[in-house]
Amino acid sequence: MKFIVSKDFFDKVSDAYFGVIVVKGFDNTKNYSFIDEEFDKNLDKCKSEFLGVKVKESDLIIPYRNAFLELGINPNKYMCSIEALMTRISKGHDIPRINSIVDLCNSLSLKYTLPIGAHDIDNFNGDIEIRCANSNDTFVPFNSEEEEVPDEGEFVYVSGNEVKTRRWTWRQGEKSKLTLESTNLFIPIDGFMSNKDKVEALKDELVSFLKSENLEVVSGFVDKKHPIFEWN
Repeated sequence: MKFIVSKDFFDKVSDAYFGVIVVKGFDNTKNYSFIDEEFDKNLDKCKSEFLGVKVKESDLIIPYRNAFLELGINPNKYMCSIEALMTRISKGHDIPRINSIVDLCNSLSLKYTLPIGAHDIDNFNGDIEIRCANSNDTFVPFNSEEEEVPDEGEFVYVSGNEVKTRRWTWRQGEKSKLTLESTNLFIPIDGFMSNKDKVEALKDELVSFLKSENLEVVSGFVDKKHPIFEWN
């Protein structure tokens, strides 16, 4: 299986850099004390740093807003997932607990101020790609059964014709939701060459935890010169 980022995407965001993790056999029904502790610690840290802050003016967020503009996405209307997360915190709201893998990813997203996704590989319809949406693609929003058609030319995470995330890192959908039964996971970390070191640090920390649980893990990266990551 492959993760493929299209030339069209890199033509617009040439400095994009993706950390990639694939893990098999994760037990999402298990309670992990480490995840709970890290979640609370990183949430408290973000509250102290971002409470009352204008998140969209943060140097950590501006590169994502600029990339959205390059992709034809209005960042004032459609916020990157990390901006939305930090904006929620800046307004004094907590981040809800979902399940172990989602909580772990959210915790690391908070710690490194980076967007991180998690997708159930067993729900894929082929390779996972970032490309322009077409008229055959469909998306189902969270907690809905009704399909919607993304804007043609909109950049999406997609497997086959099933869109997993709209507007690059804006919103994951129902067909990408992780449940307690999710065990085989594709986890991308979306960044740029300018914050590559943070992407790699997050990736290394997550891989270290997953390997400590004796799980099968492979990891790598995608950039303009290496637009495909492949795993068995």
